[in-house]
This record gives sequence, structure tokens and C-alpha cells, in this order.
Amino acid sequence: MKQEKQNIEFKQSWHDDCLKSVCGFANASGGVICIGKNDLGKTVGIRAYKKLMEDIPNKVKNAMGITAEVNLNDDAGVSYIELLIQPYSVPISLRGRYYYRSGSTNQELTGAALNEFLLKKSGKTWDDVIEPRAGIEDISEDTVKTFFKAAETAGRLPGMPEMTLLELLEKLRLIENGQLKRAAIILFGKDPGKFYPNTFVKIGRFGMSDTDLRFQETEEGNLITLLQKVLDQLNHKFLTRQVSFKGMYRLEKLEYPLPALREMLLNSMIHRNYLGAPTQIRVYDDKLSIWNEGILPEGLTFESLKGTHSSKPRNPIIADVTFKGGYIDAWGRGTIKIIESCKEYDLPEPLMAGRDGGFLLELIKNKFSSENLVKLGLNDRQVQAVSYVRGNGKISNAGYQSLNNISKATATRDLTELVEKYKLFRKFGIIGTGTFYEFNQ
Repeated sequence: MKQEKQNIEFKQSWHDDCLKSVCGFANASGGVICIGKNDLGKTVGIRAYKKLMEDIPNKVKNAMGITAEVNLNDDAGVSYIELLIQPYSVPISLRGRYYYRSGSTNQELTGAALNEFLLKKSGKTWDDVIEPRAGIEDISEDTVKTFFKAAETAGRLPGMPEMTLLELLEKLRLIENGQLKRAAIILFGKDPGKFYPNTFVKIGRFGMSDTDLRFQETEEGNLITLLQKVLDQLNHKFLTRQVSFKGMYRLEKLEYPLPALREMLLNSMIHRNYLGAPTQIRVYDDKLSIWNEGILPEGLTFESLKGTHSSKPRNPIIADVTFKGGYIDAWGRGTIKIIESCKEYDLPEPLMAGRDGGFLLELIKNKFSSENLVKLGLNDRQVQAVSYVRGNGKISNAGYQSLNNISKATATRDLTELVEKYKLFRKFGIIGTGTFYEFNQ
């Protein structure tokens, strides 16, 4: 039995609201609407199908100016209609509204998402559009010099020292017909906020919850300068350092790996929707998150970001320039580097998720936090035992039974999982009262 997904939808009966689904498929990658099937894909049949076979094509054409193939099918003697919608290279609207198929749902596109969609259908991306209000005087030569040095070190832009400013901008595809593109302002502008108000980065220091805001800062500027300014701000004001000594030498370790923070910030500024909200960084007692507006490109999932995946930058010109400048190593590896950096730092795997129309990436400082343990799959008894061992150093089978008021068999099963499945505990001793469990360091 089939299920609803990106390119298939089931409807028990036809109603004109189904036109939204037709519009959504036409604007995405096409699809099939089966009329006369329930949500589980079971054929329930449809009445008056002869009239619908005539009405549906006319309704689609009159409402959107497109055609759709309508077929009558039979499933064990029960009739249903199959409506085939092809993808269109131009934007399709339904009574002035635009819909887009994403996963198993149809979303109405508005605001920044609609602007981005219309640009894409026209063969453009946001960063590739000319900014008629800007001139060469709006470019920061100091930032260009910083980029020069980075690109020279990376060796990805030969011949740079001999280039004039205009030649460099042309080489980087940041000028068209003598006019600057939006990407030029984002990358090298003296004041990008003059043209695009939400280009800044907000940083907030919270306690254990979003209601406990302790202090906040805002950093403004172009992408090249923002990268260093935000990292400096995090380093000096928002993050603490663990201090240890090796002989006479003082060693300091930042709460989170610097390569991960750098990649997170770069990814957010390269791939964000610049017509939406500003990039937001939240620092808590036990975690750090960064959020930027803009959903994942079609074909990518949060799970696929954990491994090798295709690069589909929302702002390809900005991505190309940062690559040539040596700021990113290779497209499609940013999230992998973040995960690897956390693993080397003995931190849990970062959380990547969609939230509030944007992309959230969260680093967790304490791998033994209750929130992280639940995500790993531990039950309430095991979470409580981890907390106990953090405070007392070890626990025995009898102690586990007493802590959770359970049988010996249940305690043994839970503890075995903590050792073998989750690899959080190590077992000391073989059998009897001398056996205990400590953290697997």
C-alpha cells in the first residue's frame, strides 16, 4: 500500500481545494493525485466519475492555464481517477496565490519564500540580482584586502595581486553591465544593512531556558568581517574556557571546538535567506545553537547532511567567492566537519533540524544532560542512573535496583545496555557484591 509523499497524494473525493495540490505539484517536480483513495492509499471508489473526467481538466485549465492528464483506473472492480501533473519551468499561480509541494504537504509561498521561488523560476538566485542603489564607493577596500590575503594563502585565485578592484569584482562575477550584484554588497559592502536591514547577527546569552536572557550583542558588517567579529565576540564574552595545567604550562580549552563554530557561522551566512530574519546565535549553560532563515534545498534531508552530500547553495555566487577565498574547503562538507569536530572534542553529535521556517544547528556541551540522554534512547531509569554516577562516581546492581525500585533482572538488562549498547558505563568485577559500574572514559 502506497503512502503520500513528495510526488503522490490521495483524495477520497474531488473538491476545488484539490487545485492547490495541482498548483503545488506543478511548481515543484510534478506528481500524481489519486481521487477515490483514502489517506492510507486504499481505493474507496468515487461517484460520478464520468462527469469528473470532463470537469477536472477544465477546472485546472481555467484556474491556472495549464493542462493535466486525467485517467480512469480500476482497482479490483472499484474505480478511481488518477491526475498526472507535470512540472513547469515557469511559476504557476492559483487565483494569484502560489503553492509548492514539499514532502507530503502543499505550502503556500509568501514573503521571502515567494520571492526566492520566483527568482529561481526566472533562472536567478537572490545573490545574482543587480543592486541598482549601490556603486563601487559602497565596497570596502579594507575587506577586499583581507580577502586578497586569504585567497592568496588558499591559492584558488591566481593573478590576484595584479588585479584592480573592478577586475577582481568582474573575476568573481560580482558585477554585471557595470553594476554591482547583491552578492558584492553582502561580501564586501561597507554597510550591507543600508541595503538589506537584516544582514546582522544577533547573539544572546541565556541560562537554562529562553526566558532567562542574561545579555545580548549585535554584530553588523559584511560577511568577511562578520565572520571574525562574531567569533571574537563569542570567544571574549559568551564562552568560557576550561583551564588545566601540564607541568608548568597553563592550557585553555574553549567550551566548543573553534572549527565547528567557524563552519556553523559560515554555513549560516552563505546559505541564509537574506530577505528573512537575521542570523541568531543562542548560548546556554549547556548548549549553543545557531539559526538562520531558509529551508533545506529540494532533495536534501537533515539525515543526508550527516554524510557526503551534493552541494546546493542557496546563494551560489556568495558560496563560490568564499570558496575561492579559502573560507570554505569544499562545498557539501561543512556539516560533516562540524560533526567530526564535535566527535574529536568528545561532544555529542550536533542536532540539525528545521524550525520556524529556518535551519537550526545545535551543539550540546554536556553529553550526560537528561535531554541528550533521552535523544540517545535511554529510559528514565537509565537517565537517573547516569545522574547518580555523575554525583557518586559509581553504582552497583543493587544500588541501581534501590534507586529505581525495580527487580534485579530489570536492573541487569538496563545496565548491560548502558555498557554494550550506549557505551556510557564500564563494568568492573565479574560477579557478586564487588561488581560496580563507572563512566566509560
